[in-house]
Amino acid sequence: MMKNKRTLSTSLLSLTIALSLILSACSSQGGTANSNPSTSDNPGTVVTTPSDDQSGSATGNGSSGSVDNGQPSGTTDTSSPSTGTNNGASTGSGSSSGSGSDAAATPISTSASTITNVTALRLVDANSGWLGGSGQIAFTKDGGKTWKVQYRGSVDIHQIFALNASKVWAVLGSESSASWNLISSTDGGAHWKNAGTVPGGSFLHFTSDKVGFSGSYMTEDGGATWKEFAEPANIVGEAYYHDAANGWAVQFDNGKYNFLHTSDGGVTWTTVMSRTTEASVTGSVIRSAGANDAWIELKGESGMTQTSYVLFHTTDGGKNWLPAVVHNTAGAGPAPGFTNNDTSYFGGTGSTPGELYVVNSQIAYMGGRCMACDNANTIMETTDGGKTWAVRKDQFTGYGNQVIAATDAKHLWLITNDFSSSSVLYTTADGGKKFSTIHKFAKPKTAQ
Repeated sequence: MMKNKRTLSTSLLSLTIALSLILSACSSQGGTANSNPSTSDNPGTVVTTPSDDQSGSATGNGSSGSVDNGQPSGTTDTSSPSTGTNNGASTGSGSSSGSGSDAAATPISTSASTITNVTALRLVDANSGWLGGSGQIAFTKDGGKTWKVQYRGSVDIHQIFALNASKVWAVLGSESSASWNLISSTDGGAHWKNAGTVPGGSFLHFTSDKVGFSGSYMTEDGGATWKEFAEPANIVGEAYYHDAANGWAVQFDNGKYNFLHTSDGGVTWTTVMSRTTEASVTGSVIRSAGANDAWIELKGESGMTQTSYVLFHTTDGGKNWLPAVVHNTAGAGPAPGFTNNDTSYFGGTGSTPGELYVVNSQIAYMGGRCMACDNANTIMETTDGGKTWAVRKDQFTGYGNQVIAATDAKHLWLITNDFSSSSVLYTTADGGKKFSTIHKFAKPKTAQ
């Protein structure tokens, strides 16, 4: 019956549109678990909206560390994993491809109704922040209910990072890009300028308005030029530098993986943990909330819509490591460094890992994915550095990418995407005990 009604509605809509066209022509969308120990590689047209007092509307400084999403004042690294790969764009000391001058302040439509797939999210505080999607950047100051487009171009928004309410950067590019361009704003997004290029699509974070890091690269002039740090051999994934001295990397070879740490900017690397493994290490995600803090996720093998993984955490520079999550699977085998008989560890949610978002050394969120489930997205939270996790009861639809941002142990934003329906923003003010549906974006063009 519903199908017949939908078909009838669709037919009537099509008929109405057709008649309109003819006339026109004529008239000229938990409980608690414990764990044991035309795309172009150049920026699109930079356009801006009137500021509407926006740069002063968001309070707090966002973050002093690294994040693809959002982070409150006083914390170090709030993050979601980078989805990019190093495509060998500018290396060493590359010069900016942009002119560095402010783009023309051409007013554009402030409606975000055309944003479909959301690819990046960055919070300034519990009510304000930026998102990127469909080649656009939009800003909210009312908790995500309404969004104003600040930038519109032809290239995908790969990442957004904000140092505070005024200073924000965005990386433009896609997985197939030959280079990654960087744009920045110093007035909360009211005006944007070309800031340079980024060597690959690695996770980007700034520690000041001039000093930033992306994989094994560092900039000291806001992104105009980059220098490369030394990188160990046989690493999986990308190295991660918390600052100019402290970096982390994962090495995998001959059935063993090593966690490596440098405290001298890559001049020397020390093995701080080694473990033999039956499963291969197919990828890694590294985040850091301090000079001695590191969260390292290792992805294992995949099969039957499942992916094994393990999440480790250290707060003492790598002397001790906590297996915070050990996700063994029937279809994909054991987590790297473990066996399917290791059942005493907390296994996480979903059948594959979702986004990892680190607020500080104690607070982190991690999503779960289940591509064979009706509701593919789940969320869990730790407030004690990964010793215990609270698995939230809510499950969310959407088979596309998952985007997470948080400011503290209470305020979390989740955006789910789908290939045939709208991206949806959910928020919580109690750490995920209760979520509210805040905003639905446009449907993908293929579904319209």
